[in-house]
Amino acid sequence: MDEVKRIPVGRLRRLARLARVGTRTGTSLLFSTDGDGAAQQAAAVLGSMRGLAAKLGQMASYVDGLVPETQRAAFEEALKKLRSEAPQSPPDAIRSVVEEDLGNSLDQLFAQWSPSPFASASIGQVHHAVLPDGQEVAVKVQHPGIDAAVEADLHNGGTLKQLAKALASDDLNADALFDEVATRFREELDYRLEATRQTRFAKLYPDEPRIVVPRVIDTHSARRVLTSELAAGMSLEEAAAQPEATRRTYCEVLWHFAFKAILVDGLFNADPHPGNYLFHQDGRVTFLDFGCVQELGHHSLAHSRAAHLAALHQDRQGFERAVVRLGNTQGGAYEEAFRSYLHRCMRPIFSSPFRITRDFVSGLVQEIFGLNKLALTRDSQIPAVPESTVLLNRLQFGFMSVLARLNTEVDYAMIERAFFERAQIT
Repeated sequence: MDEVKRIPVGRLRRLARLARVGTRTGTSLLFSTDGDGAAQQAAAVLGSMRGLAAKLGQMASYVDGLVPETQRAAFEEALKKLRSEAPQSPPDAIRSVVEEDLGNSLDQLFAQWSPSPFASASIGQVHHAVLPDGQEVAVKVQHPGIDAAVEADLHNGGTLKQLAKALASDDLNADALFDEVATRFREELDYRLEATRQTRFAKLYPDEPRIVVPRVIDTHSARRVLTSELAAGMSLEEAAAQPEATRRTYCEVLWHFAFKAILVDGLFNADPHPGNYLFHQDGRVTFLDFGCVQELGHHSLAHSRAAHLAALHQDRQGFERAVVRLGNTQGGAYEEAFRSYLHRCMRPIFSSPFRITRDFVSGLVQEIFGLNKLALTRDSQIPAVPESTVLLNRLQFGFMSVLARLNTEVDYAMIERAFFERAQIT
């Protein structure tokens, strides 16, 4: 793991770093054949900054179609460090956060504490510890100063949008990407809210033992500290090397987790970061990080259900009706593009069994780029976009990118039929 560093929190310092990496990255993409220099620069600067800047880098590292194809390999290799090996915060500063938020000394709170984190990301880092009763736990602690860093980044929004454009394809709707991240990031800074969401998700799958959500330890959790049962497992890269039958099981579990919550419970976890999944040899998947969760409104839930049910019945006309109602579209080019995008999203159901590939996801991202371009025009036929749309899109292409790494044919329709039947939704 990288050296211990303190987060630069001043607005001008962060602005200067953002401008530097944006310019360096853009120039390298223009004049380099492989993008190695730009990728290394982006990984180093974004990692040291953390916050919103690191979040953008994380997304660029795994979502197929965001980074231009000629530079994809170089950027993915360099930026994947941001997914699990972001720079650490100093041990003394982490100790201060834990003791201040939990109201006791570290020695009284834990029988054992590992000063070196086993994971570090854009907002916090995770330490192995043992409770006084002997239970092993994972303690997620916010990087000191991350709240000030986030506020600085929010004020530097224009520069972050330019950075997003430099990191990704020219068609990227950087405004929507930034606004989505900015809106939810403050919520992710409150670990008490995340603890509530994690507990709620743990209760959604009583009949699916392959879905594992670690139990929250409420007595050792607060605004900047979240303690859960310790979980261990394989990374996505390791899971992708497993036999095809095992990979198929992983895909089934992932799809069940995501779409049962959305279509039955009206709730979705909008951060499909590869580091948020731990894979087990027996087919189980452990799900981590519930900082970015949103509920679907009645309108979105009703018509999303209708679209999926129509796809399951191969009812193309019913699907078209549901899509039009879901998007509140009014004809014209936007409605046509919206229907095309949703139909591509639903191909794993319409054409089940289906193999989700990286090329399939790249095509999905390109369609959303085109849809975003139409949404930015002043055409009166374009409806107001629901506030959850960008988050749902992030889930769609981020989640699909994870499934593409597992690269296997899966009967996704069978999974949806099963949870709809159990919920008695027809």
